[in-house]
Amino acid sequence: MADEDERRLVEAAGLEEDRALLGRTSTAERVAAILRDRIAEGYFTPGTRLSEENIGGALGVSRNTLREAFRLLTHERLLVHELNRGVFVRVVTLEDLLDIYRVRKLVECAAVRGLGDPSTRLDALEAALAAGEKAARDQSWQDLSTANIRFHQAVVSLAESPRLDELMRGVLAELRLVFHVMADPRRFHEPYLARNRQILAALRAGDTAQAERMLAVYLDDSRAQLSEAYSRRVAEM
Repeated sequence: MADEDERRLVEAAGLEEDRALLGRTSTAERVAAILRDRIAEGYFTPGTRLSEENIGGALGVSRNTLREAFRLLTHERLLVHELNRGVFVRVVTLEDLLDIYRVRKLVECAAVRGLGDPSTRLDALEAALAAGEKAARDQSWQDLSTANIRFHQAVVSLAESPRLDELMRGVLAELRLVFHVMADPRRFHEPYLARNRQILAALRAGDTAQAERMLAVYLDDSRAQLSEAYSRRVAEM
């Protein structure tokens, strides 16, 4: 019980920092955006029960606003409502994982393929790569995972499509729920940092065809690793 109380205090303290983001025009969409980002950062793990009292108090929003935000995120497959139990962060299935990677490959590779000269539009990728390299030096593997997700968000943003950006924010937040299956996050994430660097180098050189090829193999390898881990977990249940 003490551990649960401590977890809730940490949860509330972290969200209180986000309260300023709501401003005077607080909406369920803004609350959902904050919680979506927190899920993408690994702040809420699969199976976590979300406390209306703690989260609503930390963000300073009404119960109705928070419930609407929960409904939005349930629609995005990030949360699940269980009757008489509450709202929980969703546990992703193997079928979900395969579909997430199907969408990623279609969207990310197309975003790279459609580029002309991307050399002047790489600031966000460079910033995400720098954040990942710092996280690796600090041995902060959760931060490295977050930086990796930001890198791929930046890849999609090269398409300059607000609709794709919105789609992938949800997909990549859902992806973060998949990452929790990896028992050794360093072993999983660190090699992909080097591959991000190679993709960025190809984009800097204007070789979008090579960048797309590397990205496609990257995504296939990542999907295979995660699928194997999921299959092992199911076999152990």
